[in-house]
Amino acid sequence: MINTGAIRAIYGHEMSRFFRTVWQSIASPVLSTVLYFVVFGAAIGGRIQSVEGIPYGAFIVPGLMMLTVLQQSVSNASFGIYFPKFSGTIYEYLVAPAGWIEVSVGFVGAAASKAILISMLILLTSFFFVGAQIAHPVWMLAFLFLTSFAFSLLGFIIGLWAKNFEQLQIVPMMVITPLVFLGGAFYSASMLPPVWETVAKLNPVLYLISGFRWSFFDMADVPVGLSLFAVGLMILVCMGIIRWIFLTGWRLRD
Repeated sequence: MINTGAIRAIYGHEMSRFFRTVWQSIASPVLSTVLYFVVFGAAIGGRIQSVEGIPYGAFIVPGLMMLTVLQQSVSNASFGIYFPKFSGTIYEYLVAPAGWIEVSVGFVGAAASKAILISMLILLTSFFFVGAQIAHPVWMLAFLFLTSFAFSLLGFIIGLWAKNFEQLQIVPMMVITPLVFLGGAFYSASMLPPVWETVAKLNPVLYLISGFRWSFFDMADVPVGLSLFAVGLMILVCMGIIRWIFLTGWRLRD
């Protein structure tokens, strides 16, 4: 039976830590969004008027939101579980009446909540620059939740794997961010030559961004079903890895 009290305790602790530095947590992504709109929306948008009939400034809104969701989900979840390992308090979680499901859902749920909150603030910020439309608001929220949850699981794994702060940051910096930029955050894969379009479709992040952009503009680089399959598969694989880590104690008792 799942210990919901343990989930609420872990979730509440992580969220309280976030709200203690709420202005710092919010100011940085909002400022970055403003800069992206200035650089990409104004400078590049002056040369690329529209993409498939959508004004370029509005076209990049889903990409900016996904960029923030992926970065915030991974960083919040990885730092959240790494600090108990660093301080030694991880053993309190291991001996508490809570299994791997409660611990992971508590940390991952908090990280996903933070990412969703910040991404919604970015959406509100975008309204000051462009008139972004949302064709499928329910699906937009669904993709937002599933993607933030999937990458929070990935960040949780990174936090369990990392032995130092350098390892904690190397995956988001060297893997996640490049995949987002190459995954169609600021362009459509259909704009690429056929060979590079095929290469781009090997990037799993493209499927997440494509599905999320479809919820805004009813257009996608890949079928929406594939986007849902990709994020669902990622969630299942990450949960399997987390379960294995807790059952074997790998990197938990080092």
